[in-house]
Formats: sequence, structure tokens, C-alpha cells
Amino acid sequence: MTTITDDGHEAFSWQEFGDGCRELAQAVVDSGYDTEIVVAIARGGLTVAGAIAYALGVKSCGSLNVELYTGVGTTLDTPVVLPPMLDEDSLAGHRILLVDDVSDSGRTITMVRDMLIARGVEVRTVCLYSKPGTLHDPDFVWRRTDRWIDFPWSVLPPVEAARSAALPA
Repeated sequence: MTTITDDGHEAFSWQEFGDGCRELAQAVVDSGYDTEIVVAIARGGLTVAGAIAYALGVKSCGSLNVELYTGVGTTLDTPVVLPPMLDEDSLAGHRILLVDDVSDSGRTITMVRDMLIARGVEVRTVCLYSKPGTLHDPDFVWRRTDRWIDFPWSVLPPVEAARSAALPA
């Protein structure tokens, strides 16, 4: 069951995440799409792609690092591909399932999908969430919302090194 937080965000549990990924994998299978390689849009799509790859029994996985969001509700003007780079040429002629956590503006998934298609890749897209007005409505989507989403893997701040009380002042 989706929870709406005090600040109006949509949040869900790890159990719902697992259920959602299984449902998405089943939808891919039911569609008849025979996925050869799962490609994640990192970072948000990494966890989703891994769960879906396991559910599909697909062992060949890759990722492409793309930055768009710089904070809650703040973005760069355009998505930026970051190293290390995906070997796009090795994907030519294959059936790829391109995975991200959310298609919000749709700029990131559209850019990556178009890059892969230009390399001769057959692409289907999958996201846990899609938002109204996205440039790209994924081929497979679990839920739709207009809220900010608190994903269980990114809701907490990054961990920091423990400070030792024995450090000199």
C-alpha cells in the first residue's frame, strides 16, 4: 500500500518494491518481448534493473550513468552522461530492456533510448513510476503519480565515516 508522507511525497516499502518488480517482469513476459540484456539507467534504475533481471532470468546486464536531478525537484538543463561509459556498439542487434526508477520529465529515458536505437538496438522501456506529462511513457510501468517519490533505497542520506572520539583536537 502506498503511503503519503507528511511532506506530500509518495513512499513505498521494500516489499512493495519487490512485488512491483515481479509484476513488471511478468508484464514483459506476457507481452512476448524476449529480453536479451537488461540495461539500467544509473543510479535510480540500478536496483530496479537488478530485481527485474533476476525475475526474468536474464544474466546479461549493463548500466549507463546519467545525471539529471541534483536534488529534490532540482535538475540540470539537460541530462548528462557520466563515465564509465556503456559499450553501446556491443548491444547492436540485441533486444534490450532499458530500466529506470521513474519517468518524470522523460528527458533521461528518452535520451538513452534514442542513443541505443541509433546503435541498432531494439529497446523496450520499463519504470516503476511514470508521471503525467513525461516525454516518454514507458512501455511497462507499475504505478503513476504526480508526487515526488521517496524510494526505499534513496530516502536516507548517504552514510558518513564514523568519527573517532580519540581524534586529536
